[in-house]
Amino acid sequence: MAVYQINKGIGRSPEFKGLRSQYLFIFAGGLLAILIAFMVLYMADVNQWICIALGVISASVLVWATFHLNAKYGEWGLMKMQAARNHPRYIINRKRFLRLIIPGKVGAD
Repeated sequence: MAVYQINKGIGRSPEFKGLRSQYLFIFAGGLLAILIAFMVLYMADVNQWICIALGVISASVLVWATFHLNAKYGEWGLMKMQAARNHPRYIINRKRFLRLIIPGKVGAD
C-alpha cells in the first residue's frame, strides 16, 4: 500500500526558501532584470569580467535586500506600508459652514 504525503499548502501563500508572497515576485523580477542587463552589457561589447562582476554584485545585493525586507516587514508588511502612504493625512471639506448645519435637498449642489 502506497503512502502519500498530505498537501498542507492549500490556502496558503506561495513560499520559496522562506520568501513569501510579494517578496517572491520582487526576487524573481529582480533576477530577470539583472539577467537582461547582463545580456545588454555583454552585447554592447563591455568587458566580460566587468559584466560578470556587475551581475554577481547586483544579484548578491538583490538576494540580501529581499531576504532583509522579508525578515523585517513580514508577509504583508510592504502592502501595509504602501496603503498607509496612500491614506490622506487629513480630510478637507470645502462646503460652506451653514450648508453643513442646515439640512437641504440631497444632490442639490
